[in-house]
Amino acid sequence: MSAFDDLMAFQRETEALSGIAGLLSWDQEAMMPRGGAAQRAEAMGAIESVLHARRTDPRMADWLAAIDDAALDATGRAKMRHIRRDHARAVKVPAALAAEIARVTSRAQGVWAEARAAEDFAAFAPVLAEVVALRREEAAALAETGTPYDALLDDYEPGATGAELEALFGRLRPRLVALQDAVLDRPQPEMPRFEFAPEHQMHIAREMAAVFGYDFTRGRIDKSVHPFSSGSGDDVRITTRVDPRDPFNCFYSTIHEVGHATYEQGIDPAYRLTPLGHGVSMGVHESQSRIVENQLGRGRPFTGWLYGRMRDLFGDFAIPDAETFHRLVNRVHRGFIRTEADEVQYNLHVLLRFDLERALVAGSLAVNDLEDAWNARFEEDFGYAVDRPANGVLQDVHWSVGLFGYFPTYTLGNVYAGCLYQALRDAVPTLDVDLARGDAGPAMAWLRQNVQRHGGLYTPRALIERATGHSPTEAPLLDYLEAKFGAA
Repeated sequence: MSAFDDLMAFQRETEALSGIAGLLSWDQEAMMPRGGAAQRAEAMGAIESVLHARRTDPRMADWLAAIDDAALDATGRAKMRHIRRDHARAVKVPAALAAEIARVTSRAQGVWAEARAAEDFAAFAPVLAEVVALRREEAAALAETGTPYDALLDDYEPGATGAELEALFGRLRPRLVALQDAVLDRPQPEMPRFEFAPEHQMHIAREMAAVFGYDFTRGRIDKSVHPFSSGSGDDVRITTRVDPRDPFNCFYSTIHEVGHATYEQGIDPAYRLTPLGHGVSMGVHESQSRIVENQLGRGRPFTGWLYGRMRDLFGDFAIPDAETFHRLVNRVHRGFIRTEADEVQYNLHVLLRFDLERALVAGSLAVNDLEDAWNARFEEDFGYAVDRPANGVLQDVHWSVGLFGYFPTYTLGNVYAGCLYQALRDAVPTLDVDLARGDAGPAMAWLRQNVQRHGGLYTPRALIERATGHSPTEAPLLDYLEAKFGAA
């Protein structure tokens, strides 16, 4: 066998072991008893030690030195691009640090959940300080050029920098704030006082998942505190949550995660258990979830279909017609929770987190001051005060598990989704007619063909350029939002 063949066989086993780590994380969120947190932290630390040892195995350096990338085809070169990048990062991080990050973040996740339930940031702050310190240590090991934050951001959006995103977000913010100011105080329909049976919500959620192409023979839906998608290839799982007074929380959390899951299920099977067998970046991943949730799922054609299905299961729930229902689904409203925010204000939530986490990593913001900084920034951006920690600094799981550099990819995903939706509408002229009858097949086929099947074959920017015919820009997203929400 050649060095390339040996490396690919070794990588296949590493990918499989990484999948086991993912299953442990899924189980911790969806199934594990609360008392298992300490033992699970040890298990996560142990498997991370194994994975780190494989990523830094001395044979990796020998194989990489022996392989001439120029002699490979385009797919082989793409695989080597990922492996060389990941190996270069892995060898910079000491094995003990990698294992400690896995152990502490697994423990911190449980502490966060307890603190969130108790409305007690002070109970979470000590372990969060540990997580921040460990990630700073990792960033210092990784950073060669740019800032420590850039080194962490590169985990989620390869090639992006904090300065570039700051400039992009600076162009977004003025038009977003102006749109928020213009529409926030308009009269909006209210959610009816109605109990939406959880079992009926889950029935519709599963139906919506199927409409948007989720393959239940290779996946399942469970419930968790924070909805998420996990896995790749033939085992891609999602979670959602149910509120008897607010079915949209369930429905749109579900199809958001379905967007992620169909990306993983849609990747070319030939790439399975290779470096190309995953979404290429979190920004591109988020583009798939947001275009499904918002441009397709909240558009007037599809909400008309959803209104009919809800009436079939719930009967008369005091929404008189499909147009009122559409306005309710898209109502612009005051609120604290990022995942429940309307399209107009969602990105302002992300920009808040982006600025705060950059300050945490830079050391200019102490963890003990984070809650006050959050509350002050929130009131500045949204015009009202945070009422309790679970609606503020404790609402997201991300920092507890060390995902610094992750939050900006949510807004970058919205930017990508805006570009993709513009191209999709041009390519699928029957889009509105299809969605009005509950048929997302043509839309999802276009996304699969132009984005999903490629997995990690192209860089994030190149993938969006190939799909849309132009470089990513914020203009299509802003134009879409102003057209949808700007009219009186």
